[in-house]
Amino acid sequence: MHSAVSLHPLKKRYASASKPIIRPQENLMQQPARVLKTTTGLRSVLGPSNEPWQVNLPDAAVSVMTDFRVRPMFKLEPDDTIDSALEKMKVAGLRIAFVMDKGSDNLLGIITAYDIMGEKPMRYLQNVGLDYHGITHKDIKVKDIMEPTETWVVAEMRDVESMSVESVLVAMQKSGRTHLPVLEIKDGAAARLRGLFSSAKILRLTEASRQQAAKAK
Repeated sequence: MHSAVSLHPLKKRYASASKPIIRPQENLMQQPARVLKTTTGLRSVLGPSNEPWQVNLPDAAVSVMTDFRVRPMFKLEPDDTIDSALEKMKVAGLRIAFVMDKGSDNLLGIITAYDIMGEKPMRYLQNVGLDYHGITHKDIKVKDIMEPTETWVVAEMRDVESMSVESVLVAMQKSGRTHLPVLEIKDGAAARLRGLFSSAKILRLTEASRQQAAKAK
């Protein structure tokens, strides 16, 4: 029986020889609790495996979360046109971006490649067409079709840390969202974006695990 993620609406010096010089005063860990075991003298070493990365449904949820403390967050500005935004996303190899004002830490929204290539631009033109004649697709800006933070469905990092991959997937399916931002909320401080879950990524990484679970039923 899986648990559900809580959801609510709404970051030297080298020696000339082959061995590095370690001076006593530079060793900050005088008495480490554990020392990493190392070895040498291997007769052969194979290259990395080409097997696809897979996770199991009971694995820790953080194993499939994009952690913005490790990986930089891809940002766009609200006044970027959606055409330039899509091109930037293609160059970066990404399908999602966060929208922030230049020089500010405040997140304004989120936008996906699907938003840009889907029905949102046409719906926007239909909504503003009566008031703003001459507006075309190339004039649409990111802020016009992004999903503002006020409408996000999010999870808190303190809840995610004790959840499984399966619990996150179920929560996302129930909410109908393809992406789930994860926030760190500390007492007396503003909520900060910590990570992001993608349902497409989770489904891809758990394909084998889900197939095994289906056969076991």
